[in-house]
Amino acid sequence: MSESGEYEKSRYDTGPLRIHELPLREQPRELVERLGFEAVGEDVLLAVILRTGTRNRNVLEVARDLVRQYGSLTDLSRVSIDELTRQEGVGKVKAQIIKSALELARRVSAETRPDRPIIRTPEEAVALLRGEASNKDVEQFWVLLLDTRYRLIRPPRSLTTGILDASLIHPREVFKEAVRTSSAAVVLAHNHPSGDADPSAEDIQITRRLIDAGRIVEIDVLDHIILGQPSSQDPNGFCSMRESGLVEF
Repeated sequence: MSESGEYEKSRYDTGPLRIHELPLREQPRELVERLGFEAVGEDVLLAVILRTGTRNRNVLEVARDLVRQYGSLTDLSRVSIDELTRQEGVGKVKAQIIKSALELARRVSAETRPDRPIIRTPEEAVALLRGEASNKDVEQFWVLLLDTRYRLIRPPRSLTTGILDASLIHPREVFKEAVRTSSAAVVLAHNHPSGDADPSAEDIQITRRLIDAGRIVEIDVLDHIILGQPSSQDPNGFCSMRESGLVEF
């Protein structure tokens, strides 16, 4: 540590030492034990998660290079498993471990949001999902479960990841949790990684199908929101299917 007691990341700019060749007090687990999780840098935390490096690079070097390459944990969370697997010293299993740890962190963050926000407008739904949607480079579909006062019953639930089509979004999956939690209404949402929030013909077809299914189980579908990216042509960066008038709710 520096004289001020702050943790110094630069002290690990050493040669290609194996982790057991570092002084014991400078090894990742020892650092966490001695200084606490809050006092060490992202590279040390990643090194603890990854556990081992390669023959030529110790685990601290692997972790530090990941932090340097992607710049932030938020950007690292957006990286696909395939891309992480291609990084030296990572591999498929470690890529899964990294993604799992970052997803747990995201869920912890979601749990600490203000309790049960009220969702009465598309803007309120978008505010709830924007941070999560911005991390996705593939289409993902969410369901917001609401009570009779339009309060969120639980954090938004993601149902599918990948290309959105009618075969992936089945009414049974959409409404199963809504029925179990006695939801009075739902708001549907999915992202367009291209950034263009204009609904496709498939989006309209799926929305109509789910509205009809909601009527059968007596759960209102209040809206289907498509999340894109704000631009000069579309400052809001989203489309409310209800407000667009393309579908009758």
